[in-house]
Amino acid sequence: MKQMHKKSYHRLLFCGLLFILGILILFVSTLGVANISFVDSIKVLMSQIPGIRKWHYFETCSSTQIAIIWKIRLPRIILSLFIGIGLSVVGVTFQGMFKNPMADPHVLGVSSGAALGAVIAMIGNVKGTFLGQSMIGLMAFLGALGTTWIVYHIAKTGHKVPTATLLLAGVAISFLLSSIISMLIIFRRNQMEQIIFWTMGSIAAASWKQVIFIFPFILGGSFATFSFSRELNVMLLGDESAKSLGIDVEKVKKILLAVSSIMVAATVSISGIIGFIGLIIPHAVRMVVGPNHRILIPFSAIVGGMFMIICDTLARTLVPPMEIPVGAVTALFGSPYFLYLLYKSKKQVLL
Repeated sequence: MKQMHKKSYHRLLFCGLLFILGILILFVSTLGVANISFVDSIKVLMSQIPGIRKWHYFETCSSTQIAIIWKIRLPRIILSLFIGIGLSVVGVTFQGMFKNPMADPHVLGVSSGAALGAVIAMIGNVKGTFLGQSMIGLMAFLGALGTTWIVYHIAKTGHKVPTATLLLAGVAISFLLSSIISMLIIFRRNQMEQIIFWTMGSIAAASWKQVIFIFPFILGGSFATFSFSRELNVMLLGDESAKSLGIDVEKVKKILLAVSSIMVAATVSISGIIGFIGLIIPHAVRMVVGPNHRILIPFSAIVGGMFMIICDTLARTLVPPMEIPVGAVTALFGSPYFLYLLYKSKKQVLL
């Protein structure tokens, strides 16, 4: 009876979050340098739905309003949503798989690999697009995947991938790639501003092409991760306990590492490095819904998406017409929470 009550509570809470997400998307679409009311924003959005755009009621929408809402603000909002979902789901996965509360999506050096790929494209002045993605984004994507492959093979011992070795390899490679980036910046100081702005994270250049590019990676990766919820729950008991219960721990790790790395590579290639979302969101959600990954993963996804939308809205509206890198905004929220986790873990050690 109590279990049924809990399930009903979670369903109701999830539906409530979906409703809040819908209202949030409508609300933030009204915010920006151009003053467009909430009602006009709804009109623009409704006017783009096939079958009702011919209604006379929507003919009051100006072409400028339609361009601002539909071609500039909405793609950016949806892209923020997907990036927040991707980073949060990967954060949940890494924290469960590594049994480390401070693991985040960039722990394996993925972000440094992406940054190096992007920097090489920038200083090499690589032009053109592929599948709607700029060559800078594509090089970042390949750099992230390449770094994950290197870290994995450095950490691999026989048929096993020890968690501690994997994390240490990730940290070492991350420092190495960061030093290479610093040296490249010294030789190309005229592009320093562009490189630093990219590494701080921004989705100012959001478009529907980028949304279409990232959609299959985030949706497919999230569903793939969710399908391993039971395995993640059992792995919380320890690798040996999981093996005794019939879980092929090494196989699960390999699959989840591959899926997570592709998701992070897709997000970083578009937005640059955005930290702390995959760290703080799973913790905050876990406090409310508990550690069961069947519940934790979808709730973290939707809360992470909402959080990213809010952070990006603040980034583009706090000091108009200037724009703050969204990575700086997420760090502003995430850093105090990270310090809180450190303090909490220190107290537990002392006790």
